[in-house]
Amino acid sequence: MLPYFDPEYENFNQRINPPRVCIDNTTCSDCTLVKVDSMNKNGILLEVLQVLSDLDLHIFKAYITSDGGWFMDVFHVVDKQGQKVTDDKTIKYIEKALGPESNLLGAKGSNSPGRSVGLHSIGDHTAIELKGPDRTGLLSEIFAVLADLQCNVLAAEMWTHRMRVACVVYVNDVATGQAIEDPGRVSQIETRLRHVLRGYGHGGDGGEDGRGAHANFAVGSTPHHVDRRLHQLMHADVDVDGDGDGDGAPAAAVAAGAESDRPVVTVEHCEEKSYSVVNVKCRDRSKLLFDIVCTLTDMQYVVFHAAVSSEASYGIQELYIRRKDGKTLLKDEAERVIRCLEAAISRRVSEGFTLELCGRDRVGLLSDVTRVLREHGLTVTRADVTTVGGQATNVFYVRNPSGQPVDMKNIEGLRGRVGQTVMLSVKSVPATVTKAPEPGSGGVARASFFSFGNLFAKLRA
Repeated sequence: MLPYFDPEYENFNQRINPPRVCIDNTTCSDCTLVKVDSMNKNGILLEVLQVLSDLDLHIFKAYITSDGGWFMDVFHVVDKQGQKVTDDKTIKYIEKALGPESNLLGAKGSNSPGRSVGLHSIGDHTAIELKGPDRTGLLSEIFAVLADLQCNVLAAEMWTHRMRVACVVYVNDVATGQAIEDPGRVSQIETRLRHVLRGYGHGGDGGEDGRGAHANFAVGSTPHHVDRRLHQLMHADVDVDGDGDGDGAPAAAVAAGAESDRPVVTVEHCEEKSYSVVNVKCRDRSKLLFDIVCTLTDMQYVVFHAAVSSEASYGIQELYIRRKDGKTLLKDEAERVIRCLEAAISRRVSEGFTLELCGRDRVGLLSDVTRVLREHGLTVTRADVTTVGGQATNVFYVRNPSGQPVDMKNIEGLRGRVGQTVMLSVKSVPATVTKAPEPGSGGVARASFFSFGNLFAKLRA
């Protein structure tokens, strides 16, 4: 006879030791400290980073440790303007999403509001996932097909990298405002979108490289965080492309990317503690740590310790990881981690201009706007579409298809075409995100870098 086991025992420690979060605006003069401690759980670091990422908070320094069943993190963050986080709504959101009332230790992951369907609730919807070869005007064709099939786009996010595209679109029926569930109509949408993704001249076999017609399409609710899902959709292409710049990438675009701006990723072995150490140095930017941890988590690796810092415009990260079975990485695994992290870091980077269009939402708006972009010779490298209360906010990252700088005449022509019905804001994409300098410092503050490797060396001495 087996001994009795109380089913509530597993949750007992969680009840007496719930997650705790502290928002500290007094310790540092130029940033906010977000301190999180809790019982450890697989994937908890990624869930914390998802919350901070959804709020567009930039992490320029962090100390992470999760050995011994306990999880303790300190994040130094600033908002998009490089200032402390002082907004009461934002602070309360963090406290609710990461504190005792959160589901941070829940068996099924966090249910905190976030980017599961965009930043805002969009009501009854159908989720569509697309992946395939990229080309100029593809987004315009996708939105044109959806408009023709009487699908209203509520939210969407699209990434491109190495001539591949991944997109998550949330739609409902124009007539009813409800999710599209009729099998016949779903099949019709799928057929049309698959045809668009195949492109012209490829036939049904995917072209010479065997990948032209390859596209994943799914209709239904998606529980995944949008950014994480986009990483997953593009992740499989990394092994096919290798560590090059991808076939079909414009030569000018490749030349435009300076060699010094490419991420430097190395993997070493820490004999003292049996860790594999991932070191990353690259241009600092928003959501960098999230992209790295997201990729490692989906590759079934666990981050036990990490030290993150920014020096001038560069981000430096040192992550101590193991496989889920507790073992360190083999040589071939290390090479794959390097390749996948380089891709994950690069695919969110955009050059050129951002076009932010705000106006009253209507059926076919996205089809019209993206058609105008295509007619003006602009390629969309990323897109973020949201609709709140009938108001549409569409952000497009655009560049010249040849990799050359965007001609400002095209931007002015675009303003004349779309500015009559919607507000258009044009901005140059910033190279980096930096925090505000300390008073009297005369420039951007440089954060000192703490290394766990240095700590281990000191303990041995």
